Amino acid sequence: MDIIKISVFGISAVLLALVLKSYRPEYSVFLSIAVCVCIFLFVGTKLELIIGYAEKMLEMIQIDHSYITMILKMVGITYIAEFASDICKDCGHQTIAGQIELFAKLSILVVGMPVLLAFMETVGEIL
Repeated sequence: MDIIKISVFGISAVLLALVLKSYRPEYSVFLSIAVCVCIFLFVGTKLELIIGYAEKMLEMIQIDHSYITMILKMVGITYIAEFASDICKDCGHQTIAGQIELFAKLSILVVGMPVLLAFMETVGEIL
């Protein structure tokens, strides 16, 4: 089970970072960032599986590919922004973290705008 491996890896890194913090606080931050990047890269392998399953679903049902692509982009934006924001917060830069989150929200809005426009056109045709 991968979650157990990642959890043990994360907890071990936190304990090591706590020990390092008393001697060299700057190394503690670097260790935390390195562990976050390693875990994020591992998450990337899981995302490949999800994309594969999404492609199989597209083959089974007749739906426009752009909608699934849009959903996957939104999920990707969310995960990347949360990852970057959490690292900034851990380093004590809450303002930068907030700006990353704001940019992610606007990016998701931009990605989803074609669906909103298509919905508005459909409603306009009905009325």
